[in-house]
Amino acid sequence: MEEALTALIVIGGLFVALPIIIFHYITKWKTAATLTTSDESLLEELHAMARRLDDRMDTVERIISADNPDWRPARLTSSDDQDDYGLEQVERLLKERVRK
Repeated sequence: MEEALTALIVIGGLFVALPIIIFHYITKWKTAATLTTSDESLLEELHAMARRLDDRMDTVERIISADNPDWRPARLTSSDDQDDYGLEQVERLLKERVRK
């Protein structure tokens, strides 16, 4: 009798309790990996700030270039496709998200 009860508890724990624990932590892991609405709004705010700072840097570089024609900017200018590729991709993704 005692052996049957022990076997029943072990089998129950193995086939019921263990999967429940595993699926619980899988669910926790998946929900932690998603962005919340506050995270999304923070990312949008940071993107807007990065765009403004990029525009300001372009303005400063134009002013310095006008004052000193021999000066060469240390970074790429916004007219180059490589410079704004990341920002353009983020803007495209934001526009697609707004459409949905």
